[in-house]
Amino acid sequence: MSCGYGTIGFKCAEIYTLGGTVSLARATEIHKLGEKLGLTEFNPTSVNWDAPISWKGALLSVNSNSSAFDAVFAAANAALGLENTSGFIMSQGSGYGMLFGFGIALTFGTMFLTYLEHKFGGSEVTNSEFFNTGGRDVKTGLTAAVIVSQWTWAATLLQSSNVAWQYGISGPFWYAAGATIQILLFGIVAIEVKRRAPNAHTFCEIIKLRWGTCAHIIFFWYGIAANAIVSAMLLLGGCAVFQGVSGVPIEASSFIIPTMTMVYTLMGGLKATFYAGYVHTVIIMIVLMYFVSLVYGYEQDCSDTSKACTTIGSASVMYERLRFMTALPKRFGSAWGVDAVTGDNKTYTGFHQGPANLGGEQNREGSYLTMMSSDGVAFGIINIIGNFGTVFVDQAYWQSAIAAKPGAAHKGYILGGMVWFAIPFALGTSLGLAGTALNVDITADEAGQGLVPPAAAIAMMGQSGALLIMTQLTMAILSTGSAEMIAVASLVAYDVYREYINPKATGNQIMWVSRLAVCGWALVMAILSIILQRTGLGLGWVYNWMAIILGSAVPPISMSIYSKDLDAVFAIASALLGTAAAITVWLITASTYGPLNVENTGQLYAQLGGGLAALLVSQFICWIGVYVRPQNYNWDKLLTGIKLVGGDGGENSKVLGDNDPDATPEALLHAQKWIIEIGWFLSIFLIIIWPVAMVPLGAFGKSSFQIWAALSLVWGWAAGLTIIVLPIYESLDGILGILSCRKKKVDTKLKGDASTA
Repeated sequence: MSCGYGTIGFKCAEIYTLGGTVSLARATEIHKLGEKLGLTEFNPTSVNWDAPISWKGALLSVNSNSSAFDAVFAAANAALGLENTSGFIMSQGSGYGMLFGFGIALTFGTMFLTYLEHKFGGSEVTNSEFFNTGGRDVKTGLTAAVIVSQWTWAATLLQSSNVAWQYGISGPFWYAAGATIQILLFGIVAIEVKRRAPNAHTFCEIIKLRWGTCAHIIFFWYGIAANAIVSAMLLLGGCAVFQGVSGVPIEASSFIIPTMTMVYTLMGGLKATFYAGYVHTVIIMIVLMYFVSLVYGYEQDCSDTSKACTTIGSASVMYERLRFMTALPKRFGSAWGVDAVTGDNKTYTGFHQGPANLGGEQNREGSYLTMMSSDGVAFGIINIIGNFGTVFVDQAYWQSAIAAKPGAAHKGYILGGMVWFAIPFALGTSLGLAGTALNVDITADEAGQGLVPPAAAIAMMGQSGALLIMTQLTMAILSTGSAEMIAVASLVAYDVYREYINPKATGNQIMWVSRLAVCGWALVMAILSIILQRTGLGLGWVYNWMAIILGSAVPPISMSIYSKDLDAVFAIASALLGTAAAITVWLITASTYGPLNVENTGQLYAQLGGGLAALLVSQFICWIGVYVRPQNYNWDKLLTGIKLVGGDGGENSKVLGDNDPDATPEALLHAQKWIIEIGWFLSIFLIIIWPVAMVPLGAFGKSSFQIWAALSLVWGWAAGLTIIVLPIYESLDGILGILSCRKKKVDTKLKGDASTA
């Protein structure tokens, strides 16, 4: 009888030497340790603990757990002349094929959807308002799907598993919770934009009206910095995975990915980005549901007991694997063993073994299965601060708020936040923990580059695991990359060209500038990615660093739309002095670790200190300004001060939700109260109530972890099904209209002043 679900072939009472690759004495020692720990569903001799599983190259060609797809994949490569002799899990040709294939497919798919919107939905594709705001009529489901798409970076898929590998279950939880509350709370900003600045195209337009030219220029550059950091992280993670899995040079993928993204973004603007974002989200969620089910609910065959078992299959087996891993001697250096395939002696370096947080005893009992992790909490604080910057300072999220229907904005952000939570939480809890539990040969540098998920997926599935991870990753990069391009295009078109170069710009001129900005930003993304790669700054370093640069801009930017009392002087001072304080604290703290190099400036507590300084100093200055010299701003100025673009005849399309009962002042006030109550309650629950409730549990027992794993599985499936079905349900009338070739009638009268500014 096998030990437990997910481990067919290995019996608990027997001792296995894995085809002679482990000595009988060593296997006996391992088995006795398992008996001492009371393992009942996992035989520790099914793993060669002294020879970590390699996830690269030809070693996986004989993986008994690889799916039948691998044979088909290899045959297709051979037929196309793409035989893999590179030593990577996939050939370079396959990597290039995925990059170009997905890019071309999405381009034509997006063009087709945009054509249908133009033909049957009543939209004017050549309208600059449509290009940059999506017509301002996006419904709740699509708004939520787009938020999930925009917020699912390469880091979401990669870094969430890296922190699981580093800190255990607290890592993916703090990644998910620490980056969900910003979306929930930004819903408050979204409804205020609908109430107070319904004609706005960018957050910088609001700042220009409130605080003048100096503040406008300063916060414009903060916005560009946010776009640059997000764009860089997309390519840092994505290019590292493509190189690690298929050998595609980083320089090549750094140019190919932005180019593919640029092409379909140019075709249809923001609405095209939204359509593509929905498709991306569907694919990401389907792959997510598969992975979490594979790890926690799918039994695979380990009947060949001459080879290490590379499956998990249940929460109880995961629990016992990680408990056994914790009982092993600490090892974060090297080990010697015999390669299971070639028979050669091999030294493995840098892989993760022993108690969690190997630099010290930061986790309760050294367990991977505890929320009592000091480093996990420190990462959570950095995550919270940094992601406030990349939401509230990133024009892409303001753009989604602007594009949403008045009645959909607040609901879309709440739904989007709760759906997005499932991605890092479920993926990190499955693949991230699997990377450790399977004893995969992942070095600290590889983990820092975001290679834990592909390593775990490949160890379990072979080439098909690589394909699924790269598919998921490509969707995330293309979707968020497109949103960042449109965000930069709007900032350049409205806050540079229209504001300072051509105040009487027509819609066609705005369109051309927007498209040129999209092209220019694609080039900037590529160059920035290569520079960061060459300087040795990995995904993890940049992810934690963003709090230092962007954190101080969050208080003044958010207060620009919800507080009438902050004036220009204190808004500017809070941002600049907050950044200066953050950089100072960061570098001083980093210097205590030694020379100011990449390693020491990337230390967790150095970046934590900088992030806290950025947010706290800025918020303190804002509070002083509110009480010492309140501005008492008249919100009516925002209602009339920002003009829509006119002058080419094509701009007179419905953009403000005329005759929409959800757009009345009373309805928007009700929505404001609802989002404040729900947004703050969910935020407090996620970052305070939930983690505090886990403290009495200490290191989880088996039943506690089974509940935790089941929660991640159920949340992943529920989120996936909701975000896939709801946008289709809400758009059913439009879909039926397209199928019947029935064109939608649209009122083309503008509400308000559509003249040139």
